Amino acid sequence: MLLLVGLGNPGNKYADNRHNIGFMAVDEIVRRHGFAPPRKRFQGLISEGKLAGHKVMALRPQTFMNESGRSVGEAARFYKLTPEQIVVFHDELDLAPGKLRVKQGGGLAGHNGLRSLAAHIGKDFRRIRLGVGHPGDKGKVLGHVLRDFAKSDDEWLDPLLDAMAEAAPLLAGNDDPAFASKVALILKPPEHNTKVR
Repeated sequence: MLLLVGLGNPGNKYADNRHNIGFMAVDEIVRRHGFAPPRKRFQGLISEGKLAGHKVMALRPQTFMNESGRSVGEAARFYKLTPEQIVVFHDELDLAPGKLRVKQGGGLAGHNGLRSLAAHIGKDFRRIRLGVGHPGDKGKVLGHVLRDFAKSDDEWLDPLLDAMAEAAPLLAGNDDPAFASKVALILKPPEHNTKVR
């Protein structure tokens, strides 16, 4: 079984914030793959579905970002999951907007959501880091992540969310590098050589 976790803050006020890109990613996977409607459980909203024949639960903690680990920890204990069975989608300041990186374990980079998760389930969970760019000044970080995406961001945000939803079955097969490669390929297909020979 796989637990997909989107990090974000609950409520309409935060819905379009950069900090909520994790929620957006999980929502699109749930929509695209016809998961069941969300239920309130584990201090969050959880939906059940299947990816590549595997049972998958999709969780959006409703605890606010800096307490996300409470929700994920509850779900992980209930389903008896190892950190390797948990995939977390979150915003990443150190990546350019629209860039995606996949990793397992590692540092927390000052991210309060990741810090909370590490406290409750350890650091070895799988991470889908979604670039939202850095404002260039440490003092502006909070304002940056808690600000809505600009209209111009739709040019890269919508295609990225679509590509992740399409590639999501590869996560269920435990093939994170293939997931990252497929997303990259969907976003930038190879140019065909059209020269006449």
